[in-house]
Amino acid sequence: MPSITIKTTPDAKDANPGTDDVSHSLITFLQTQSQNMLTRLYQKPSACLSVFRSASLLRPLERQLVMNLLWLDLSIPPSTMAAWVTREGKKPYQGALATLARLHILPTSTTKLALNPTFKSSLRQAITGGGTSGSFGVLAENDEKHPAPEIDALDAYALERWETILYYMVSSGTGQFPAKPSAGVLYLLQRSGLMARIHGGALQITSAGFQFLLHPPHVQLWELLLQYLQMAEERQMDLVEVISFLLMLSTTELGKDYSTENLSATQKAMLEDLRDYGLIKQRTATSRRFSPTRLATTLTSSSPPLPTSAGSGDGSHAQGFIVLETNYRLYAYTDNPLQIAVLNLFVTLKSRFPNLVIGAITRDSVKKALANGITADQIISYLITHAHPQMRRNKPLLPVTVQDQIRLWELEKNRMKSQEGYLYTAFASQADYEYVLNYAKQLDVVLWENPSRRCFFGSLEGHANIRGFIERRQTAGNA
Repeated sequence: MPSITIKTTPDAKDANPGTDDVSHSLITFLQTQSQNMLTRLYQKPSACLSVFRSASLLRPLERQLVMNLLWLDLSIPPSTMAAWVTREGKKPYQGALATLARLHILPTSTTKLALNPTFKSSLRQAITGGGTSGSFGVLAENDEKHPAPEIDALDAYALERWETILYYMVSSGTGQFPAKPSAGVLYLLQRSGLMARIHGGALQITSAGFQFLLHPPHVQLWELLLQYLQMAEERQMDLVEVISFLLMLSTTELGKDYSTENLSATQKAMLEDLRDYGLIKQRTATSRRFSPTRLATTLTSSSPPLPTSAGSGDGSHAQGFIVLETNYRLYAYTDNPLQIAVLNLFVTLKSRFPNLVIGAITRDSVKKALANGITADQIISYLITHAHPQMRRNKPLLPVTVQDQIRLWELEKNRMKSQEGYLYTAFASQADYEYVLNYAKQLDVVLWENPSRRCFFGSLEGHANIRGFIERRQTAGNA
């Protein structure tokens, strides 16, 4: 085998900046799983190939190490591999080994380096094309009566499903009546903390939900899917089958029909959920074929998951639409309902034209957003992210007066902070008061004190200890 010097360049870490968050979230989830679970997953050639080839899952150095060991029939001493590493590359090299070890791709050993036999066998099979396991999906037979949908139709379907979810998030609880996603989607939004019922009322977007809107579609999708994975056990679904199906979808071809006949019971149960998220399309709920959309085929890719993203995707990042003036007036060059609904969360909208919305950032509009859990920094971040190209010539990009005023309005809201607890008063003597107060201070549960009136206010968490201390003292005094 030829000798290869392992190096890292200064920008190696940022080789795929658009997918760093995806890499972090999915890899972190996989690293928390047991060795037995990952070994079962690695029995699927499609899962191994998805993990290996995706720049969002393994970094170039990690893929290089796997490729160097893949075709070796015997293990090699660690010193052999270490001899290829330059002095500057030692730290990244150790980091790559640690990542592969946590994924149980490269078992930790001080005497030999060798890939997990299951992973190696499946990845070899995926690359050489051997085997008949149907791991990459089974194409459905041609049906002249019901041909596979066109790619444009799949894109439109995925976009409609995805924007329905986002539009409901920003519009629910605001007096509007947007199209309602399925009950499964609503439950997922609640479990992930993106929406919540405020005082028992309608579902409303949370601070985490607004931050969710700032992410590109890839990150948004994986944030929901990771929550879906965490719910698999309580729904009595086989986690390995769930993950392998998602990774299998990432290897499918856009515009093709795939058969459901070879899917497991868990994977067939997933079809309904994936339809709701826009990852697959079926002619009917009982259809024996499905068509993956671009959302599914780009799951482990850096390619855009949607042809155009009207929400917070790459398209709107590249071409902003907001112009903000120093007098707090805002001009949004858009006619997209989702973008307008997001602005309505913190902007008082005044006029609407075919391709233009005019509004103003006011104290009341910002206070409304703050009441819903949206922070000042999130509002400013959204305005910066979606600023019009003409605004980007400004230094700073947003007027400083507007940024400062938004933060001051947030400080107004945070001037008072309520906290539950207990007021301790009516002590028999100053000595009793100081004795109990010192005990409470040792527990670090005193929120307020007034020595002249012999009273103090303790936190809810410390009440049981303080009450017990007072009762013990009274019992000892009576004895």
